[in-house]
Amino acid sequence: MAATETGVGRPDRPAPGLTAFDDHHRPARALIGDCVHCGFCLPACPTYLLWGEEMDSPRGRILLMDAAERGEVSLTPTLVGHWDACLGCMACETACPSGVRYGRLIEQTRQQVERRHRRPLRQRALRGALFAVLPHALPLRGIATALWGYRATGLQRALRSTGMATRLPEALQRADALAPVISARALVERAPRHLAATGRPRMRVAMLTGCVQRAFFGDVNAATARVLAGFGAEVVAPRQGCCGALELHVGRETGALRRARGLIDALERTGADRIAVNSAGCGSVMKEYGELLADDGVWAARAARLAARVADVSEVLCELGVPPHTLHPLPMRVAYQDACHLVHAQRVRAQPRALLAAIPGVELVALDEGDVCCGSAGVYNLLQTQAADALGERKAARIRQAAPDALVAGNPGCLTQIGAWLSRTGEPVPTFHPVELVDASLLGVVSTSLLAQRRALLTSAGHCR
Repeated sequence: MAATETGVGRPDRPAPGLTAFDDHHRPARALIGDCVHCGFCLPACPTYLLWGEEMDSPRGRILLMDAAERGEVSLTPTLVGHWDACLGCMACETACPSGVRYGRLIEQTRQQVERRHRRPLRQRALRGALFAVLPHALPLRGIATALWGYRATGLQRALRSTGMATRLPEALQRADALAPVISARALVERAPRHLAATGRPRMRVAMLTGCVQRAFFGDVNAATARVLAGFGAEVVAPRQGCCGALELHVGRETGALRRARGLIDALERTGADRIAVNSAGCGSVMKEYGELLADDGVWAARAARLAARVADVSEVLCELGVPPHTLHPLPMRVAYQDACHLVHAQRVRAQPRALLAAIPGVELVALDEGDVCCGSAGVYNLLQTQAADALGERKAARIRQAAPDALVAGNPGCLTQIGAWLSRTGEPVPTFHPVELVDASLLGVVSTSLLAQRRALLTSAGHCR
């Protein structure tokens, strides 16, 4: 297996009977027992595709969970490395004929690791720095502004063209390679607090504005609000914080649930019929709030009620019904990338495609391995760099083969990761969130102009959005 954040190999074996887990939300034995080790998950797992190692497959990782729960192995860096290498993409759940809830198992296991395993100082420092910034609006906003200035002043292009970028410290090189191109519009646009429906309102929809999405993709949030209103929804976007998804995915349960409670409190006051989410990772966790807070007597019922109203924006728009008389032609060949937490975690596959196909002139182009993870996976591409890069390069190659005019995905992490790798492997390919194309169609934007503007933005930075 390729090098990752922690080493890998055969786990050490302590004296049997000393379970490696505590009693708080430990990996459930019933869920572990659902796995019959049939192997259907192997070809669906990105890390198994890369390395062909049993312990870096879903069933292999479940075997390690079982061994740790029984006290047959301890939480050594070797063992933890196999779990760290998992993207949490849940492609194995789609492939599994036994209905194994691998996503829940890996979340429970990672919470145990964060409580009971002491990582090396460098790993602790990196994770601490990431989560001192990521869930917080103010520092994220500062970073987004700095990145815009880095590009707008020409400093990024100068460092890259002279080769000076390769002399930066490793962490800064990583940030430069993955940083999204931010337009001035994305920096200043926001979803309005309230937007009336076009025509008779048929639904009241509250929007998740997110943390990363709000700081780096404000134009996507604004487009989401316009599209929802154009389809007949009254839109509200109250003041709100992070949903907790990024923390939950790496085992930081306490912080994640604290943010979940805060978001529930903010969104339930809106009295909305639906909570529309335009970030796949956020939506998958918010739909699980009822289960995640099930043992919290104060919040359990509130969490379950809110979770039942959460839907991806494509689900909401399809429920409202596409208004064909208001959609203008947008001739272009579009490759749609299934975000893992949309297609595998939420099982939302048809709605984004139906939404794009409803735009006159849009031709959907099939992608080989279209539902294989791109390597973003929350903060995975910042922690597990070699695996993330191998998957990013693989994804970019598949997109190049399809030769689309644009790449579309319903998750900011996917757009950032795929855009970065497309920029490394040839001419930039414009990337969009699905609602951006629907918004352009509603506004009557000419497709050639839309594509030219995005290409110009990408070319000016030597990077891809």
